[in-house]
Amino acid sequence: MSAASARMPRARTPCRAGLRLVRLYATSRRLPLALLILLTCAAGTRVALHWRWNTYGALQMPLLFETAAATVIAATVGSPFGDPESATGPRRHVLRLGGTSVLIAIAMGALVIAGTGLHLAGGTAGVVRNVAGSTGIGLLCAATLGAGLAWTGPTGYLVIAMYAQYTLWHGPAVTTPWAWPARPPYDVGAVVCAGLVFTAGMAVTAVRGGPSSPERPWHGRGGLTAAEAWRPPPEGGSPPRTRSGPPGR
Repeated sequence: MSAASARMPRARTPCRAGLRLVRLYATSRRLPLALLILLTCAAGTRVALHWRWNTYGALQMPLLFETAAATVIAATVGSPFGDPESATGPRRHVLRLGGTSVLIAIAMGALVIAGTGLHLAGGTAGVVRNVAGSTGIGLLCAATLGAGLAWTGPTGYLVIAMYAQYTLWHGPAVTTPWAWPARPPYDVGAVVCAGLVFTAGMAVTAVRGGPSSPERPWHGRGGLTAAEAWRPPPEGGSPPRTRSGPPGR
């Protein structure tokens, strides 16, 4: 073996290339941070369940942490790098669904484990239904409003769900299955509604993802947009006006 051939880097195997792609995708979507926050939500649920709550509070406290977990999951579908993700080709759909599915499974499992041995309202079925439904709402908001505003959907629905739970003891109860947190854990209509929202959110995430922010033209000196400032000059014409400083500022 010659010295030149010894210095040549080894070709990446498909397995190593795939693992590297997954690692880079997880880093770009801040999945390690999301995982830490999900575990914190589970720990908060455990601590909250040790306190003595009335029936109303015992329903609301788990719902708060379930909504927080759903919001975190929805926020990870947006990439701060935008277009470079398209370089992964068809695999980006698998990465989106895979990353989101893993976080959802971890959130459900951690919250269920946090309530083991304690009075967790709704039990395992209630946690799975509420996390799935709220995550679906967040994913739909991320696809339409951007990942930075994905929290608006689950938070707004949380207000509706809390009101529905409140009416169980203080007036005419809200009976619509679309307010699934206020329904029994094995209510078929509530499970179907939460499942439909979750399925729609996952489908939209696979196709569209969650843009980090709406596209806004950059206006540099003289009112030029970013596309105009960096466009090559026409043949035989004068170069376009440019700006100083890095792009995006």
